[in-house]
Amino acid sequence: MSDDTRSELYAELAAVGPYGTHPGHALITMVEPHPGHEYAYNRWYEDDHYYAGAMAMPWMYAGRRWVATRELQLLRYPEKSAVAQPVTTGCYLSTYWITAGRYDDHMRWTVAINRRLNRDGRVYHDRTHVLTAFQDHEVTVYRDGAAGPRDVHALDHPYAGLVLQVVEAGAPEQRPQMLEWLRSRHLPKRLAGSPAAMVTVFRPTPLPGDRMTYVKQVEGVDTRLTLLWFLQADPRECWETFFTGLDTAVAESGLGRVELVAPFVPTVPGTDQYVDRLR
Repeated sequence: MSDDTRSELYAELAAVGPYGTHPGHALITMVEPHPGHEYAYNRWYEDDHYYAGAMAMPWMYAGRRWVATRELQLLRYPEKSAVAQPVTTGCYLSTYWITAGRYDDHMRWTVAINRRLNRDGRVYHDRTHVLTAFQDHEVTVYRDGAAGPRDVHALDHPYAGLVLQVVEAGAPEQRPQMLEWLRSRHLPKRLAGSPAAMVTVFRPTPLPGDRMTYVKQVEGVDTRLTLLWFLQADPRECWETFFTGLDTAVAESGLGRVELVAPFVPTVPGTDQYVDRLR
């Protein structure tokens, strides 16, 4: 291995460009390990890829992994989803925050490092990328206003669960209207009295043309919004009360439709907890 790290460039790079703490961008990736590969995939991702393929990269400063047991998978809707076919597909979810204004810098690094990892045999291929997209942050809506953790803390705070929601506007020109409806009307109403402390809303961006071939191009770049609901309770305890009917509410707005509502719980790093409950 070459010891040429070009470390003389690091001081120059540190002195320029944005370096705030706002999560201006995110990587949201939902993956299905192939049957029989669940344990090996989990160990590879936790022991190697979470760090070498994500957290060790410049400007990716927070991350969290989530898992959907079979019990949680069966709560998902709608049954016919443009995101997951069948809708239960994709039992692991990883979420990462990227510093605002550093998307291009990060993308150049991530493409290069993933090429290197693949060349060195450090990519686990017995998996399917169900939904993998870099996203730009649009808005965060809080249940308790200024009290409590901010979105910058969301991947470090010990939340008990997360709900991934994907909404599709009826047309590209309706997405800004959908975003405003979510921000000012729908989300404040749904959050009030709920176990969800905040919802972060993102819009997907196209993956670069030189991405790894096993990751499909992002769909709905002009029409979709991705919502992450951060829960202070296990999603199974509050599903019927707070998370059924999100598709009906969006449909009644006349602005679009829901393509996925999927609950997860956090993984326990360094363990194989939940792996035996995926099927």
